[in-house]
Amino acid sequence: MIHKRFIIIGTIFLICLSVLLGRLAQIQLFETKSFTNRNINLIEESVKQRSQEMVIDNGRGKFYDRNMVPLTYEAVPSLILFPFLKKMEWDVEKVASIIGVREDEILQALEAAEEPIVFGKPEPIVLTEAQMKAINQLKIPGVFAVNKQFDRKIPPAAQLIGLVGQNEKQINLRYPDKNIPKNTNIGISGLQKSFDEFLLQEENTKLIYHVDGHGGPLFGIDVKYTDPSNPFYPVNVQTTIDSEIQKQAEEIVDRHQLKKGGLILLDIDTNSIIASVSRPEMNESNPYSNDGAKNYMLTAQIPGSVFKTVIAAAAIDAQLVPQNRTFDCSRTIHGEVDQQFQHGTIDFTKSFAVSCNNTFATLAKELNEIDKNMIETYAKKLGLTEEVGWQGDVYHFGDFKQLADEEKGQIFLSDAERKDSKLVAQTGIGQQNVRITPLQAANMMATIARGGEKQMVRAVSSVRYKNGTTLFHFPEKKLKGDTLAPYTISKLQQLLREVVVDEEGTGRYLKNLPYEVAGKSGTAQTYRYNENGQEYVNKWFVGYFPFDRPKYALAVVYLDALSTDGSVTPIFQDMVNYLSHLNGQ
Repeated sequence: MIHKRFIIIGTIFLICLSVLLGRLAQIQLFETKSFTNRNINLIEESVKQRSQEMVIDNGRGKFYDRNMVPLTYEAVPSLILFPFLKKMEWDVEKVASIIGVREDEILQALEAAEEPIVFGKPEPIVLTEAQMKAINQLKIPGVFAVNKQFDRKIPPAAQLIGLVGQNEKQINLRYPDKNIPKNTNIGISGLQKSFDEFLLQEENTKLIYHVDGHGGPLFGIDVKYTDPSNPFYPVNVQTTIDSEIQKQAEEIVDRHQLKKGGLILLDIDTNSIIASVSRPEMNESNPYSNDGAKNYMLTAQIPGSVFKTVIAAAAIDAQLVPQNRTFDCSRTIHGEVDQQFQHGTIDFTKSFAVSCNNTFATLAKELNEIDKNMIETYAKKLGLTEEVGWQGDVYHFGDFKQLADEEKGQIFLSDAERKDSKLVAQTGIGQQNVRITPLQAANMMATIARGGEKQMVRAVSSVRYKNGTTLFHFPEKKLKGDTLAPYTISKLQQLLREVVVDEEGTGRYLKNLPYEVAGKSGTAQTYRYNENGQEYVNKWFVGYFPFDRPKYALAVVYLDALSTDGSVTPIFQDMVNYLSHLNGQ
């Protein structure tokens, strides 16, 4: 009986020991970097408990402009000081002399430090190369001059670049087969989201030293510099943004106090985004407040008369606008006397220049009688009903999209709308349920300027390894689908130029610029009102320039504006003037 009891107790003991050993093996050997379903990195957590560190680079891939100028971070030559310095004798006088500060400033900063610090408040003191070299030649333990990377909370083209954050649920949804620590930063919006799998952070680059329970050095005062050994990762994303043009574009938009909307500028030759500004501006402390994180250049809006470009193209092809045809432009789209505009009886070209609603409502109804899908067909030919951002196969990504947040345009929502002549008339002047994005509007102008060739819009030209070699190049790609005939494109080019050169044209204030401009204005009713009963409208101007040798396509939009807020033409004008000056015109 006693023998049997010993066997039972021994068996229980062995089982408990086996469980304990298994648990230890799980912790120490098998799941050191992804412990439990929360993917806790036990090695990192252990190191944190017995070390202090200064992160020089967080390990996530970075964004650069088209000239490889950093967009999402700044590398600042900085003085790093470790807190154990306050417990030892060191040549503070020499360091202070090199950087041109008083000794007590350094000592006071150290006195309050419990972790490694970047010297200088509120902004770090920026060192010269000579100062960095002199400091490091002193070889004082705990004193380092390094290029510290500071993430820009609000980078240029902030809404296009997008946001990063920690989201354990999204990590599990996106990467179910990867052991990614729960505190890893991932892309939440914009290009950060689109390129997230490329950019996932690797190990940090950091200065680190081990401490005892009192915060003192555990192994002397040897501070180590740790850098990921992989020469290829993390990768870097080369965008098509020009940081200098982007900076000027943001300054111009803000100088004109544009509250909601923005501008988008395309390089016509490569169909790439050079600058993208969305307002409201992103709030540094709370990016999601007041729609500051939303990219209005990729959201579909009511375009108003900008859409008349589509009706004009379809009417030209359908031979509805012979040279001798005229329209009564002193009347509204429903035949009543127009209380606002009295242009009289004018031809098609003049109608486009002054943006006569009655002309294009009439033509829209005639087109709809020919074919109920004709308006949508021509909108598609100009790239207004589809996503125009670059997409295609990239390695194992079957349908990779650069602009993950881009919305599609729309024309009609139902067959009932197509059968109602009043609704068709509203559609013809870019009202009713017509919605396009500023990106699509700019791309339409680029398409017309190129002679009708439709292309996808690039925001990124390449993804590069850490060592500078190319991982993937995004080639220029055509948009699928039918295009406009050369004759039709030629007529559209002339119509868009007339908007500017006609003495009554809606773009006449852009006539005497260094670059000749072709374009189309638009003022769209939103049917929404403020507390004083004033209606909000969307104000547009889209176009391209120089007219004879097109280089840029630009869309500017002021969303939810009041009629008293003024037009967007001055913003367009300032951008043309700046770009012409930049190019030596």
